[in-house]
Amino acid sequence: MGRAEAAAMIPGLALLWAAGLGDAVPSLPRLRLSFQELQAWHGLRTFRLERTCCYEALLVDEERGRLFVGAENHVASLGLDNISKRAKKLAWPAPVEWREECNWAGKDIGTECMNFVKLLHVYNHTHLLACGTGAFHPTCAFVEVGHRLEEPILRLDPRRLEDGKGKSPYDPSHRAASVLVGEELYSGVAADLMGRDFTIFRSLGQRPSLRTEPHDSRWLNEPKFVKVFWIPESENPDDDKIYFFFRESAVEASPATGRLTVSRVGQICRNDLGGQRSLVNKWATFLKARLVCSVPGVEGDTHFDQLQDVFLLSSRDRRTPLLYAVFSTSSGIFQGSAVCVYNMNDVRRAFLGPFAHKEGPTHQWVSYQGRVPYPRPGMCPSKTFGTFSSTKDFPDDVIQFARNHPLMYNSVLPMGGRPLFLQVGAGYTFTQIAADRVAAADGHYDVLFIGTDVGTVLKVISVPKGSWPSSEGLLLEELQVFEDSTPVTSMQISSKRHQLYVASRSAVAQISLHRCAALGRACAECCLARDPYCAWDGSSCTRFQPTAKRRFRRQDIRNGDPSTLCSGDSSRPTLLERKVFGVEGGSAFLECEPRSLQAHVEWTFQRAGEVAHTQVLAAESAELTTRGLLLRSLRRQDSGVYLCAAVEQGFSQPLRRLALHVLSAAQAERLARAEEAAPPAPPGPKLWYRDFLQLVEPGGGGGANSLRMCRPQPGPRPAASESRRKGRNRRMHLSEPRADRGPRSAAHW
Repeated sequence: MGRAEAAAMIPGLALLWAAGLGDAVPSLPRLRLSFQELQAWHGLRTFRLERTCCYEALLVDEERGRLFVGAENHVASLGLDNISKRAKKLAWPAPVEWREECNWAGKDIGTECMNFVKLLHVYNHTHLLACGTGAFHPTCAFVEVGHRLEEPILRLDPRRLEDGKGKSPYDPSHRAASVLVGEELYSGVAADLMGRDFTIFRSLGQRPSLRTEPHDSRWLNEPKFVKVFWIPESENPDDDKIYFFFRESAVEASPATGRLTVSRVGQICRNDLGGQRSLVNKWATFLKARLVCSVPGVEGDTHFDQLQDVFLLSSRDRRTPLLYAVFSTSSGIFQGSAVCVYNMNDVRRAFLGPFAHKEGPTHQWVSYQGRVPYPRPGMCPSKTFGTFSSTKDFPDDVIQFARNHPLMYNSVLPMGGRPLFLQVGAGYTFTQIAADRVAAADGHYDVLFIGTDVGTVLKVISVPKGSWPSSEGLLLEELQVFEDSTPVTSMQISSKRHQLYVASRSAVAQISLHRCAALGRACAECCLARDPYCAWDGSSCTRFQPTAKRRFRRQDIRNGDPSTLCSGDSSRPTLLERKVFGVEGGSAFLECEPRSLQAHVEWTFQRAGEVAHTQVLAAESAELTTRGLLLRSLRRQDSGVYLCAAVEQGFSQPLRRLALHVLSAAQAERLARAEEAAPPAPPGPKLWYRDFLQLVEPGGGGGANSLRMCRPQPGPRPAASESRRKGRNRRMHLSEPRADRGPRSAAHW
């Protein structure tokens, strides 16, 4: 480690400690479902093409009922209701001569010299615009998809190919960010073969092509483009702006801090035509501001500075959407990810604030205090804010100021001043995000779906906390949507069909936005889940319908308190008393695992013949584990009834009632011998002691005290802890099905 790196780490550690993240524990989901469970019980569907990878471009077309997918050498058209059915594929490889030229340039012909489709947009009523890398020859095509739902079309006209430079990257490892507005494509992309000339580019359409100033680090400094959105500014379309979200190396960083990555939001006007004498064919309205997502601390802020994805959640007013963004950290000290939410008015306020200014190489960046020319740089030429009809009419001092001052001094801060949701040390990084606004019984809630680099999707709900606009994110579910744990590269949501579509390098997955039946079989469990998609209807946890009668619907998203809603509820499953047997001196494991990972278990004990209940505490002879209670060195007085209850948010719910019978070694031996001598039992009901005798292994190394678990477990078991391994041959269960639990992940056993 160099001296500069060491110096940089010291303040980083101080900030980490100051922010309170040093001891942060990752949030646990209430429900965790494996790939196998999602496939078997919850309708997970997948799609993949043979010998094809890299499903990066997803496009939901609600009108046609299709999901269009861009991948290596292919464009696919899938049904939105079921991506596994009625799938059509279109082969679109790069020409042989392009692949050979790519290979001669030193690229790998098997992994790089292909046509990786990076961009898909709806172009008109009958065609899509598709662009790909074309074996380092970016190319675009218009794909005919028709407009009939019954007979989907997927055709490419090889005679109508477009040059893809400035639209798609050359390198398949680079991301593409673009938006199609009318017939104009706005894209942020590397415009050269070497990947050094990054630009914001306007192409297609009738207006002249424009780009950012090339090789000027004040404009763009090694950017990585993430997303692009068209957002109206007023009722006048001449005020419309395009917003670019990207991360780059900060030109304003001091030499002492070294290379610093920051996240940005940039703006340009749709009606920008460039300058007349300066900035000819360049943007005359380009500005950028820093996008901050950080945790405040006493000694400073801990920054999540690597912007990964942004989702625009529309509101009734198209001018003021919410922007949900996911970030990771570039720190080498800790691993963390965060979700920050931004208000568009705060973004606009930053662009109306002071410009950043630097006099010379030895000066600090400061707020510009001189005269700002009129019209203010960054304003669109329109009748709303002035009399100029074109950027070509702007005075020279306006164009020159815009060229030298593209950076704003003020940053854009998140709503509430801090992340809505963060995970530190969770073993994964956020990569993608999609959001859905859901109507619940007590208001509207935003539900976030966050993709990770290990093939999982987190379901998080934003709930109010304290005074507006402060909110907090609650982790409801963790879903393993890809079996091979590949990073999530793209996500699209269909609010109309309640479906989420997720892409990775290996496949495309489809999963419902809700799994109400998996939340529980009791009113309290459904209420504690705090899922706005679901409600208790009097007999089960089902999909919440805002238009249905409210008499029997029970839902409390804001507080998740079942004590009032579920009081007197008669649907709670009856706890049947189950027999468990142990032998003196041996051990017994009383299994009880709550459905919710956010609940903790409390045990009470009622000795045989007594009325009083006592709480079971951890001791030398009793170990409280996440999966149950382990009793060691059993004594006859340990016989009695053990009640397991799950406690969540202060609400206690009984889960299991187990009657433990501790037998002497002689009793166990006699029963074993009687079983061996007994003739085969005729067909009919099995006596309880035969279940017990199956647990005894005479001569198994421990005599009658050597016991085994005979009930098969669903799926592979993870490695047991040391304490559990030591006691495995001395504990026992009654062999019986789990009638009170639904399907579970193998990781829960």
